[in-house]
Amino acid sequence: MSDVQEATNQLLDVNLCENQMSIQVTESGPRSESEHLQVTIGATVPTGFEQTAADEVREKLGSSCKISKDRGKIYFDISVDSLAQVHCLRSVDNLFVVVQEFKDYQFKETKEEVLKDFEELAGKLPWSDPLKIWKINTCFKKKKTKRRKLNPNSSKQKIDNGRGDTTVEKDVKKELTNSVSDSQISDYYENPAIKEQVSTLIGDGLTSCKDETEENSKEEADPEVLKFRVTCNRAGEKHCFSSNEAARDFGGAVQDYFKWKADMTNFDVEVLLNIHDNEVVVGIALTEESLHRRNITHFGPTTLRSTLAYGMLRLCAPQPTDIIVDPMCGTGAIPIEGATEWSNCYHIAGDNNPLAVNRAANNISSLLTKIQVKEGKLPLGLPIDTIQWDICNLPLRTGSVDIIVTDMPFGKRMGSKKRNWNLYPACLREMSRVCRPGTGRAVLLTQDKKCFAKALSGMGHLWRKVHTVWVNIGGLHAAVYLLKRTPQSFVHPSEEDGERCPCHSAVPCLVAQSCLTDPIDCSPSRFLCPWGFSRFHALLQGIFTTQELNQRLLHCRWTLYQLSYHICFSSCRKSFPKQWKMK
Repeated sequence: MSDVQEATNQLLDVNLCENQMSIQVTESGPRSESEHLQVTIGATVPTGFEQTAADEVREKLGSSCKISKDRGKIYFDISVDSLAQVHCLRSVDNLFVVVQEFKDYQFKETKEEVLKDFEELAGKLPWSDPLKIWKINTCFKKKKTKRRKLNPNSSKQKIDNGRGDTTVEKDVKKELTNSVSDSQISDYYENPAIKEQVSTLIGDGLTSCKDETEENSKEEADPEVLKFRVTCNRAGEKHCFSSNEAARDFGGAVQDYFKWKADMTNFDVEVLLNIHDNEVVVGIALTEESLHRRNITHFGPTTLRSTLAYGMLRLCAPQPTDIIVDPMCGTGAIPIEGATEWSNCYHIAGDNNPLAVNRAANNISSLLTKIQVKEGKLPLGLPIDTIQWDICNLPLRTGSVDIIVTDMPFGKRMGSKKRNWNLYPACLREMSRVCRPGTGRAVLLTQDKKCFAKALSGMGHLWRKVHTVWVNIGGLHAAVYLLKRTPQSFVHPSEEDGERCPCHSAVPCLVAQSCLTDPIDCSPSRFLCPWGFSRFHALLQGIFTTQELNQRLLHCRWTLYQLSYHICFSSCRKSFPKQWKMK
């Protein structure tokens, strides 16, 4: 048994100063003594996607869900044996177990009386079952990531001068060599950005393990004293007290009741006091770090949260064999989230900025490396690809895409409000060309609502607005628009003038129906691609025009798809003119 597991087991045996039954946790989960427990779990979700999160809870847990009056929170009842599944939800950020909920709490008129009531409230709450859930949850929760503060300039200089951490690189290379060839590994490590990220990840892991060992040693020295803090989240204008005052007085009463030690940073238990108008909810946090921190390691100026990306993807209801495109992918948060949750669809991440494309490719590489470390073997890959292109001139065949999901530039950090007046109409026009008439969908996020409404009004014959979700992103009031492609065929402006643009020739999609129904070949000895050669090749030829495919498609940056690409390109190489050079 590892030191971390021993420390965890000791923490589970801590006396909580109550006459409660001891809960033992085994490797397979809680024993039958606690299986009968029914508790209420609260979850924070992206503002505006409460209904989407409730649908996921009903689908995956089979539990009814209640949406709180306080935006961004949902509540649902589960049994203890479903606690591990709660941590696998993709649409929630933070989790907490509800100690007690007061739907209509009567606040006194003066601040002194209200704070006195908070002090008396701590001793009246039913703490027993929620604390049992907190102890059991210790085995399931994700530990908070401890990141080292690095100087980007010095790290980059070391890599450029060849003075990087060669030992770490050799260890990682040695681990990957057991499953892939030397040529694939050399291509994987030629990118300096990937080198830097691998070194950072390994260093962070070693630092995290060291910090956890030191903390566990301290806990072993004095295992009976728990450290805690109280966090008050308050919303409403009719309160005569502040959040800090409520947390201070309520926390003091909790300390007197349990004899715990207050610690604002290195705490074991976080007690939550959520106040929204006259609604008061007391809970215990079940997550140390938000669950949206799961996919992205290379961040850009406007990286989208994974939980928000999941909500956008769920709005369009992806079906098996759908082709999902993010034409302005940035760091690739949306297609990466889609590839992990909807692996039976094909996801394409594109952007006009080469730095963004590199970040997306590196995030995919990091995710595959994480899967390899977790499973102990080389993963079969993800149905996702990265491409550099122009959003107004996509190298895709007309009517070849089923779903478009993207985060459009707000005009704040990226682009400008003035440019959006020309960009948005051009984007909607090009999206309507590549999207399938009648069945295609688009989910678009933007904060420039006035500009988008104007652009959409000029595309009423091609797009129909189905639903709008109002969201709050970093204090900005944005909107997520669900659009449906009308059955009307797309006619390019050049064709209306009697001309024909070769890049936008209306060639029907060449994906054969038999190809889409073939069983997926998961044999790693073939092409290291879960789609199989025939299916992958047909998709590429069916989506891209031959010229644009060869000119614009970036060489795959992670090892698992390299062999598939070489085979796909070599089979088409005979039809390529000699002056076309592959990247």
